[in-house]
Amino acid sequence: MFGLTNITPLFIINSMRSLARTLDGGLWRDIALVCLAVGVIGVSYGAIAVTSGFPWWFPVLMGALVLAASSEFLFVGIVAAGGSPIAALLAALLVNARHLPFGLAVPDVLGRGWRGLLGTHLMNDETVVFAIAQDGLPRKRAAYWACGLGILACWPVGASLGALLGSVVHDTDALGLDAMFPAVIMALIVPAMKDPKLRRTALAGVALALVGTAFLPPGLPVLLALAALPLFTPTAAPTEGAAR
Repeated sequence: MFGLTNITPLFIINSMRSLARTLDGGLWRDIALVCLAVGVIGVSYGAIAVTSGFPWWFPVLMGALVLAASSEFLFVGIVAAGGSPIAALLAALLVNARHLPFGLAVPDVLGRGWRGLLGTHLMNDETVVFAIAQDGLPRKRAAYWACGLGILACWPVGASLGALLGSVVHDTDALGLDAMFPAVIMALIVPAMKDPKLRRTALAGVALALVGTAFLPPGLPVLLALAALPLFTPTAAPTEGAAR
């Protein structure tokens, strides 16, 4: 399907050789650390999914086919809390809507044809950040694909290990795995809270979600929090004359 059968072992070997020639050791180290962190979070995801009542294969299959940690966590969390799968799906789609501007930011990196389809599947926060941080199209492509293929391997593997752990340890709260993903998200967003406008918008969204929890079914308060987005108006960059 989609011509993905053209991805032969020889193509993969040649691609890895090309990536190795293009990227330096420091960038490889950074990509490896990110992929390792993604795998660790995948352990949390797999364990939480299984202890929430999902079969062991569900987080593994979702990890490979969806490949979007935040959306998968959100879907599992909403359904496990008793929410409607439809609400969970809509919330996950809204979270993944950020991929639309991502695609506009790295159109030349993705490639065309079946490579473009695979490149789109590998699109996430990490791959886009690594790509746009590089100078020159060859390095952008190499960083994108190296990070994307690494996450494609580490995320489902982590989810499978977590699913195995969740089937043995039924109370993952005792290990603190349930707090791993929120802790990572907090670490990512706290630096951005220095912006007063963004901080005000986030607090308004939290308030709306808390109020909605009292009368809305699980999953919908998260969607209600999006009503605070109009409060955020990014500050325009100063013009050259104004900067002077």
